[in-house]
Amino acid sequence: MAVKIRLMRVGKRKQPSYRVVVVDEAEKRDGRTVAEIGHYNPLAQPAEVAVDVEAALAWLQKGAQPTPAARRLLSRSGVMRAWHEARYGRPKAEGDAG
Repeated sequence: MAVKIRLMRVGKRKQPSYRVVVVDEAEKRDGRTVAEIGHYNPLAQPAEVAVDVEAALAWLQKGAQPTPAARRLLSRSGVMRAWHEARYGRPKAEGDAG
C-alpha cells in the first residue's frame, strides 16, 4: 500500500480551504483518509498553514510521499528541513571545528 501526503479540499464553493492528509494512493481526492496532519487556508492574508510537525515527520519516516503541493506546504512550515536534517544529518560548514 503506497501512502501519499496530499491536500483534501474542503470549504464552500469559491471559498476553498484544504486539509493536509495522509491517504492511500488509490483513494480519490476527497476519499477516505488515514490521518489528518494539518490545514491550509489560501484565502487568509497571509495564507494560513498549520501542520503537525511530529506527525508529518513520523509519516515521512514510514515512507509516505508528499505530492508537489503538499511538499511546498511542508517546506513552508519547516517539516522538509527537519526531515532532511534527521535523515542526512546537519551539514558542517567549512571552517567548523569538529
